[in-house]
Amino acid sequence: MKTIARARFVRVPARKARQVLDEIRGKPVAEALATLRFTPRAAARLIEKVLRSAVANAEHNHQVRDLDALRVGQATADDGPSMKRVQPRAMGRAFFIRHRTSHLTIGVTDEVNGIVAPARPVAAPRRGAPAPAPPPAKRPKAEAAPDAAAPRAGAPRAKARAGRRTAPAKGKKAKDKD
Repeated sequence: MKTIARARFVRVPARKARQVLDEIRGKPVAEALATLRFTPRAAARLIEKVLRSAVANAEHNHQVRDLDALRVGQATADDGPSMKRVQPRAMGRAFFIRHRTSHLTIGVTDEVNGIVAPARPVAAPRRGAPAPAPPPAKRPKAEAAPDAAAPRAGAPRAKARAGRRTAPAKGKKAKDKD
């Protein structure tokens, strides 16, 4: 049985919450709670609350008695609205600050016939979307001609470098005259 718990408008950026959710996706609930308890991130505390709520929902709504069989099947963090604030700066300027929020969704499921939901489902390509291009084929390295390794005689860079190396510094001329 699949049970979901959601926390909406949570004051943590979705990008930071996803880093924590990737650690617990697919794990048994007991192991996921232990991981969250010792994760030193603010998002871990919030995700732990949502996970405990999902377990309580499974126990109450679907009468799941074997809580050891529950696994974290779905764990997502979607972007919520951003709160816009203005920070005054010098000379009348203003910097905009965006306090990002997220919607956390955690789904727990008990294993049925030993089937566990995949860690990340692969999305099917959209209709009308172009097929992904195959990776470019590697070209075999061609052997370099013996003349190609030698520097060109008329190269402007070679002349500029040679001119810089042979010209004495201005300070040395002044010292030599004294």
